Amino acid sequence: MLDELVLAERLISYDTSRPEEIVAAAGFVKGWLESRDIEVRHHDHNGLPVLVAEVGPSGDEGQEHPCVVFHGHLDVVPGRPEQFEPHLDGDRLIGRGAYDMKGGLASMMCALKDLERQGQVRVRLVCVPDEESEEIEDRSTDAVVAGGLGGDFAITGEPTNLHIGVEAKGVLAMVIEVHGRAAHSSTPWLGDNAVLKAVDVFRAIESLPFSRESSEVFDRPSINLGRIEGGDAINKVPDECRMSVDIRFLPGQDPESILDQIARIPSIDVTRTFIFPPVSVARGNPYVQALREAVTRSIPDKEVLSVGRDGASDAVAFMAAGIPAVEFGPDGAGHHGPEEWVSVSSMARYRRSLVGFVRTLPMWLERPAEPASASASALDSASDSASASDGIREASVVESRPGLTAIDGGLG
Repeated sequence: MLDELVLAERLISYDTSRPEEIVAAAGFVKGWLESRDIEVRHHDHNGLPVLVAEVGPSGDEGQEHPCVVFHGHLDVVPGRPEQFEPHLDGDRLIGRGAYDMKGGLASMMCALKDLERQGQVRVRLVCVPDEESEEIEDRSTDAVVAGGLGGDFAITGEPTNLHIGVEAKGVLAMVIEVHGRAAHSSTPWLGDNAVLKAVDVFRAIESLPFSRESSEVFDRPSINLGRIEGGDAINKVPDECRMSVDIRFLPGQDPESILDQIARIPSIDVTRTFIFPPVSVARGNPYVQALREAVTRSIPDKEVLSVGRDGASDAVAFMAAGIPAVEFGPDGAGHHGPEEWVSVSSMARYRRSLVGFVRTLPMWLERPAEPASASASALDSASDSASASDGIREASVVESRPGLTAIDGGLG
């Protein structure tokens, strides 16, 4: 337990919401691994470091063995200075990024060292600097996968409380312009207040048919009004208002259909949109089954569930390349909040689960494939709060139509 605790405390002490601290934290990770005789490759992506380290079979021999990726990120959302001073409260390690996801990353680093001498599975640790970024068109995980470092299966250590995240909602984010009519503030009844109309538009979005749909894992989509701006003078009825709306849609829902429903709301234009696809991995996948069995063996007192995640992550970069990927991280709570914490004991359990997964994986890969629904009974509609960027990865241009003006872009 000591190694992952000490590592997590050190990682939390870096304010990795800032580029220079990301660089410093990456230097610490690189130094820790290299001091334990694990070679680390350093790549720059938009001036920030991406670290890649591998253990297990290598060279021509390594190509014949399965490759598993442990994926983690160093960056965090901004916090108060005291949040970067980690402290213990019983089993809780408290600090910015403890749960999302420096505790998980610390355990992954230790697991990589634990697995150094096994010769059946290549294990690749990928540590990225920009999962929390709002930049959507040029992200380091996409570059890693495009560069051939995606492997056969990926685990990203996002917060899941030691459950296995086999599904994640997609992201449909947009900026909506709402039009009104200007007037003097002393006679507001002569105008049409665009700010008040924008609130009504958001309520209308919440009541559209797509918002009442559900799935096997999720009880509903998520809809959030993240930003609203309108008015240019206190003594004037605002005639324009812009709001940013973030919709997390369900696997199986069509984002184009959602946009069509929104476009029928009067007096609006959708001026910027991007679409981030949902993630779904079959529970019968042998990698998922091997991971589930390893978690059960490492934590016999805990029911292991296949869960859906309200938030999105870099797992979609692997899925887009045809590489099965899940989210799996230690116990904790409060990510992006003032009292974020990770369970110290669960970091040790998480480490053991990763090691057990890799060591038993060859046996699972030799078994006959099971139907995709074989493990579907283990479901839970547990929801995890979405991160600020939540893995927003790529822009998707929406076809222009009445009420919609498609502009390729990000969150703005």
